[in-house]
Amino acid sequence: MNFSHLANKLRNKITKFSGILSQDLDKTAQRFVREAVYGIMASQSVMLTEIGRQLESTVPLKKIEERFSRQLIKSRIWDRLHQRILSLASSRVKDRTLLILDLSDLKKKYAEKMEYLAQVRDGSEGGEIVDGDWTNQVIASEVGSNEIIPLYMSLYSQNSPDFTSENDEILTAIDQVGEAVHNRGIWVIDRGADRDAIFEPLLQKQRDFVIRMVGTRDLIHRGETVRSLWLAYACKLPYRKTIVKIIHGKEVTFNLSFGHVKVQLPEMDTSLNMVVVRGLGSKPMMLLTTLEIGPGQKDVWFIVLAYLKRWSVEETIRFIKQTYDLENIRVLRYARLQNMMALILAVFYFVAVILDQNQKLTIMAGHILKSAKRVFGIPDFKYYALGDGLSNIFARFPGQLQKQSEISQTQLSFGFG
Repeated sequence: MNFSHLANKLRNKITKFSGILSQDLDKTAQRFVREAVYGIMASQSVMLTEIGRQLESTVPLKKIEERFSRQLIKSRIWDRLHQRILSLASSRVKDRTLLILDLSDLKKKYAEKMEYLAQVRDGSEGGEIVDGDWTNQVIASEVGSNEIIPLYMSLYSQNSPDFTSENDEILTAIDQVGEAVHNRGIWVIDRGADRDAIFEPLLQKQRDFVIRMVGTRDLIHRGETVRSLWLAYACKLPYRKTIVKIIHGKEVTFNLSFGHVKVQLPEMDTSLNMVVVRGLGSKPMMLLTTLEIGPGQKDVWFIVLAYLKRWSVEETIRFIKQTYDLENIRVLRYARLQNMMALILAVFYFVAVILDQNQKLTIMAGHILKSAKRVFGIPDFKYYALGDGLSNIFARFPGQLQKQSEISQTQLSFGFG
């Protein structure tokens, strides 16, 4: 394989992809999106100076960084990039596709001058309270598949003047994605969504969901009000499965027993199911869902697997943070931080969907995987290797990006509709 030719071909594909995403922006913003998407992939960094270094430009780096800063604060970037990515991804979301929503932290432990810094609970350091922001992401996937489709990434701070509530952030993501995919898919959310403020709009808009329950709310079962945790302990668990999870690099086996009961939420008429799982902790896991459950274990197990799929999303968030050094972001203005999340979404969509899922790029993706510099080979989570491979190729074979107008319209088909 001619890796110099591959590097140029990849740069052309990035140019076309970025052009599709940014076509509703002004020309200077289109150029910035193209250069930023490429620069983030090539440098594996969100620092503007590192992105600028990848452009092979004769313009002083300081001037490039200043231009990037002016563009990054433009108000339309986040919205336009999300609209285009959701439009491209919409046909990939089917009725049984999982729409996994995850709230995470972006810690800025030593930052002092960033706008609207708030306190977040650092999930990687035992729940320590540190300065930072919250992120909200939606990733689509299928039960039984290793493929993922990034759909939505936002950043918010409870200290920002435009912040309303965490519920509002969650519902905004659900509405924006839900409308784009025409209400298809199944929303999968952790215990933080066990709130009437989340359940009510989901049910009103007839959106399917699997949401883990805390155990403190009351449910209606056979006409009587029962505490959900008590009902879980009383639930018959006729089915058995064994699963293996990688924890700190080691395989850990869990022997699960599971079953379900019919329930309703108080003052809501919709018939629901509560799936109960024992074997993952000292207390039973309770999953409230709109999905119908037929005879046997097939439907119940699908619901369990749908929730457990969240584990791969946790790995995805770590990939984004580590591969692109997201917590080392240096921009100070809140609007720039938010727009950077849209650019990271674009980068990850290219890596996860354009390179990995399109049949026309399978061979190319294979070469990228082989070029990743790893002592112990390619890990199960291939997106680390893809990210490393792209950066490695661009470093070994640098070059300038072509303009969108310089690329033939007949080249580089992505299969976009």
